[in-house]
Amino acid sequence: MSDGKVKLLEEVSWNDRGLVPVVVQEVDGEVLTLAYMDRQALELTITEGYAHYYSRSKGRIRKKGEVSGNVQQVEEISIDCDDDALLITVKQTGPACHTGEHSCFYRELGKPKVTEGSIDYSLNLLKELEEVIRDRHINPRKGSYTSRLFSEGRSQIEKKVGEEAIELLVAPERSNFVAEASDLIYHLLVLFREEGIDLDEVIAELGRRRK
Repeated sequence: MSDGKVKLLEEVSWNDRGLVPVVVQEVDGEVLTLAYMDRQALELTITEGYAHYYSRSKGRIRKKGEVSGNVQQVEEISIDCDDDALLITVKQTGPACHTGEHSCFYRELGKPKVTEGSIDYSLNLLKELEEVIRDRHINPRKGSYTSRLFSEGRSQIEKKVGEEAIELLVAPERSNFVAEASDLIYHLLVLFREEGIDLDEVIAELGRRRK
């Protein structure tokens, strides 16, 4: 990280939650959204060149477009005169808004919200589950099934994946199939963690195959 970028991190006046508001603007000048960053999110944005934000509702850092693919390549980062707000200029891939609109500021005050064409963020649930599994691996908890699996080792995790795969194949009804599929996905995520594999790597591979 260059000295100038390190200096930017030190210049920011973080609020009492360790956050700073970020106005996101496309290279043509259109304002896309208002988001928040903590120090780590800003560091990731600077080092990787793609926007990362701190989700106040999820309580975690997320790369913009990690699920939808609508990433924001950062062109410039500016700080305001009071050092308590950032402006980032980006090249936007696809829509910036979860509604499918290009900008989150797509409507005049009093106009109806878009109810169709929303981006599917269902993969967020898998990302959240992955975070919980990662935490149970790093910080084992008494009574946690996930922590117990890690303590029993790889062979036990592999055994559970195999058992769940078989139970899925022999599920007698649709409801059983859905339940067993959920169990299999969970145990696969545990195995990924044991192997040091991120879900993002699997999604990226699927993306390459689609092309």
